[in-house]
Amino acid sequence: MIDVYIYTLDTLADWELGYVTSELNSGQYFKRSSDPVCVKTVGADLDSVVTKGGMRVIPEITTDDVPVSPSSVLLLPGADTWNDPKHKPIIDKAIELLDCGGTIAAICGATTVLAEAGVFDNRVHTSNSLEYLKMVSPSYKGESHYRDVKAVSDQNLITASSAGALLFAQLILAKLDVFSEETLEAWYNYFQTGDPKYFYNLMQTLPSSKK
Repeated sequence: MIDVYIYTLDTLADWELGYVTSELNSGQYFKRSSDPVCVKTVGADLDSVVTKGGMRVIPEITTDDVPVSPSSVLLLPGADTWNDPKHKPIIDKAIELLDCGGTIAAICGATTVLAEAGVFDNRVHTSNSLEYLKMVSPSYKGESHYRDVKAVSDQNLITASSAGALLFAQLILAKLDVFSEETLEAWYNYFQTGDPKYFYNLMQTLPSSKK
């Protein structure tokens, strides 16, 4: 079982996790040999939050319930409310997860709090721009490890800019090994280009029961 935890907070940027959450929850393109995936929403508490797109989300569990395990995967979305002190425990939990071999995937605004916490000091990473990180995260010291790309993976840490949702999803799906390589390539190419030939290719990579 692959346990994926999605942190929710007010002003969560819905679209930044849309590609990956839809695929993990639906399993529509999973390979036959994929481990089952359990996706749960996490909150600082169990109060509902309202996303930037206006959707109301009720967390299923709190930060304390996220196990510190190498099999845990934590997704941290962008949001305008990361500076609220009540979200510090999830960053502390993210550091614990990284240290034990768990996977952390952060996009847009979530990268700033990881930078401020020193997570990027010795790990390859990206964000909305280097200047953005230095401006928003005064304690940031990882400039030499910054990569000017939409998304990047460094072992069990995946980071992305606000424009990198699709590549972010691809890197997460690859890390979890739930798609075959052929399916993931065709899936990414289709959503990247919109060319119908890649959708045809995608369908051809699926097990016969899913075509």
